[in-house]
Amino acid sequence: MAKLWREGHSTAILCVCASPGPEGLVASGSENGEVAVWSQEGCIVGRLNLPGKEDCTSLAFSPAAPSLLYVSHGDTVSTLDPRNLNGPVEEFVGVGEEEINALALNESGSTLALADDSGAVRILELPGGKVCRTLRRHTNICSSVAFRPHRPNNLLSAGLDMQVMLWGLQKTRPIWTLNLQDVAEEEDDHQQRPGQLFNPPLAHCVSVSSCGNIVACAAEDGRVHLMRVGGGSKLEQQGALKAHCQGASQAHFIPFLSHPYWLATGGNDGRVSLWDVSKHPVVTPEGKVKEKQRKGKSKVKRKGEEAREKDEAETTETSGPKVNVDHGDKVNWLCPALLKGTASLLVADQSSSLTVYPLPEV
Repeated sequence: MAKLWREGHSTAILCVCASPGPEGLVASGSENGEVAVWSQEGCIVGRLNLPGKEDCTSLAFSPAAPSLLYVSHGDTVSTLDPRNLNGPVEEFVGVGEEEINALALNESGSTLALADDSGAVRILELPGGKVCRTLRRHTNICSSVAFRPHRPNNLLSAGLDMQVMLWGLQKTRPIWTLNLQDVAEEEDDHQQRPGQLFNPPLAHCVSVSSCGNIVACAAEDGRVHLMRVGGGSKLEQQGALKAHCQGASQAHFIPFLSHPYWLATGGNDGRVSLWDVSKHPVVTPEGKVKEKQRKGKSKVKRKGEEAREKDEAETTETSGPKVNVDHGDKVNWLCPALLKGTASLLVADQSSSLTVYPLPEV
């Protein structure tokens, strides 16, 4: 049963993050520079209005030091002590060329990546906040960044130029770039019918599974695009989930469930979904091979059998969500969290409250 966490904000919540660990805190940021820190029960630990009253666009707890919380607002990143919200401990002013949209920390907490409206991705050394590298390949707003687990020098970025890029931070050019528009045009169901319109696949949110090999990207075409990264950081395969009937705004792998391929998504259609993508051909390509081998055993098939097998294969590739919630409002942010040992999804929407959905045991 869903719970509401209230009284942390007076404006719409734009971003949420959870500190790792069994007793970790939850932080949320909203319009006009409001930051709130919550206990796992949903009680307010502290509140802060950042100077300048610029929207809080992203938050990230340090995995190495839970007493450090990074918040982006305007072109600035502020470092906060979540248990003592009297003001910023440190400010990195002007580290974004324009408004910052997303933050990501590597597993050691020594590197902070940020994406901004200019399309640039900047890499900061921590502590200190020195800009050590600027990555410029996106031709429109860069909306999201995520480090690959177990590979601290590999960074994913996604933007409104419909590009997903994998970077090796030793260089200033991407290892590979995937144009989601090209992928969408290859999909059979994107053959446009008379009077039918499709949104372009502007890339909003990128996430990487805890094993580091599967990437998910929520896009404006309502799909969550999946990519498999193989040896040598090469892009081996890509595909998609037909996740939402309007733009997909959020996609996050959940690292604490039964396997690393549970994926939570949210969209402009007001739906929140939980997917098991472990059998998707991008994640488990041998499944497709077995299907072909099974089909090859029978040399002669009636048309009805062929059609049925085609339907079965498509169902396997794009099977529906395990949980599908009609949240009823456009989703601004999703955050998986373990709250008092219960796997949960924190949802921020157009309101000033957080909604908490407990997940079934999977």
